[in-house]
Amino acid sequence: MHANAPTPTKPADPLRYPFETAPQPDEVIELRPGVLWVRLALPFRLNHVNIYLLQDGDGWTMVDAGFGNEETIAAWTKLFEGPLKGVTITRLIVTHAHPDHVGLAGWIVERFNCPLLMSQVEYLQSAYHQHRGSDERKQAQRLFFRRHGMDEDLTDQLLGRGQEYLQRVSTLPASYRRLSKDDEITIGTRRFKVITGGGHALDQVMLYCADDKLFLSADQVLSKISPNVSVWAVEPDANSLGEYLTSLAELDRVLPDDVLVLPGHGIPFFGVKIRIKQLADHHEERCRMIADACRTAPQTSAQLVPVVFNKHKLDAHQTGFAAGELIAHVNHMLAEGRLTVAPSTDGILRFATV
Repeated sequence: MHANAPTPTKPADPLRYPFETAPQPDEVIELRPGVLWVRLALPFRLNHVNIYLLQDGDGWTMVDAGFGNEETIAAWTKLFEGPLKGVTITRLIVTHAHPDHVGLAGWIVERFNCPLLMSQVEYLQSAYHQHRGSDERKQAQRLFFRRHGMDEDLTDQLLGRGQEYLQRVSTLPASYRRLSKDDEITIGTRRFKVITGGGHALDQVMLYCADDKLFLSADQVLSKISPNVSVWAVEPDANSLGEYLTSLAELDRVLPDDVLVLPGHGIPFFGVKIRIKQLADHHEERCRMIADACRTAPQTSAQLVPVVFNKHKLDAHQTGFAAGELIAHVNHMLAEGRLTVAPSTDGILRFATV
């Protein structure tokens, strides 16, 4: 490069972040009157999850519980003995069945003797996760990865990752109260509309308070990263990406652009419509990459993972998500007629651009 050549600069972030600093492990930040933000550590590359507490009369409604391990129990204990001393949790809303959100639900419900609120599908999915380690299910997962061209070594790594990740939950409460799409729920002085959406999870719960312009987006709309949208062996032909894009389009219709978005990861932000378009464009770009790669010769999902994720050095945990997300894009493109399954004699799926 010439010595006087300008250094390339990244385009300015069009989103606005009113709270640049996240809470420390022993800290609570008040975002609005009666709206508290807590951040808990996770043992992954995505190293945190956000928890929100909403004032609810004399108590508080907690949204999500954190990961089901001893470190999270210790973190909550420190908070309840420190900045949250005297706080009583009167309801626990869990947005979806992933362990960083539902993992400690049983512990919170037992500690405060409070009800658990979830969508029906996410509660049943949580129960499924707790019992998915059977030999029959492991064999189904093995066959699923093999059909998509993963070799035995990689398949063994992916299966090991999945079992370890999904067992990190406390015992799920034996009963719950159902949240359904378009329900309205009163929390303290605020009235929230329940919005649900698929893609990242099957029926993830989001909460929208129109009067206060607050949107608790869970993992459906994140500011800095794209939520993982994957397909797994339990529903190998699912069009998860199609469901996710449909959900984004609905959110774009329902939400004004000046809502304060409280996401499950990252930091709160303004600019939800801009972010929705960024996320949709991101997935379309990946679809175009897959179409280009499948144009000259049919490709397996295993061959396509490095095409889409070539800039990332992935460990087994991340490779599992990358494989699931790649298959989600392939299934969506099959549903749209942009890809077709090429003829094969070995049982392995290969995809060609139409």
